Amino acid sequence: MRLLAGSFLIYQSQDNVFSAARMQVFIGFCRAASIPWPHIGAPVSVWCQFLAGIALVLGLGTRLAGLILIPNFLVGFWFVHAAGPVPGWWPPLALVGMGAVLATIGAGRISLDHRLAIRLGPCSRYLEKSLSRPD
Repeated sequence: MRLLAGSFLIYQSQDNVFSAARMQVFIGFCRAASIPWPHIGAPVSVWCQFLAGIALVLGLGTRLAGLILIPNFLVGFWFVHAAGPVPGWWPPLALVGMGAVLATIGAGRISLDHRLAIRLGPCSRYLEKSLSRPD
């Protein structure tokens, strides 16, 4: 799930990250959707998606990345998808759910979070539990 969500986030946001023209199109889309402060919200949303995607693929900061996805896609759902047909609800709400699961359970064993928890050793039980579930 982590790799799927992360790959999707990187793919869907990279054009806005690497192209100022595409970012302007997205800002216009946010303005048309009546999202408050689109000139600030659009870049913040895109960069959150892109960086969270990288974090999820690497399994580094997975819980934080999951937490970032929840409000990002709830805002998108509320302003863009909620008034539309129910099948359109699926992508943003699925990402909200994935974010909640990843924020709750962490990255798992095959992740940089897990490796970091092992490297920090037993002297840091809080970090071990918050970064990954190494059991």
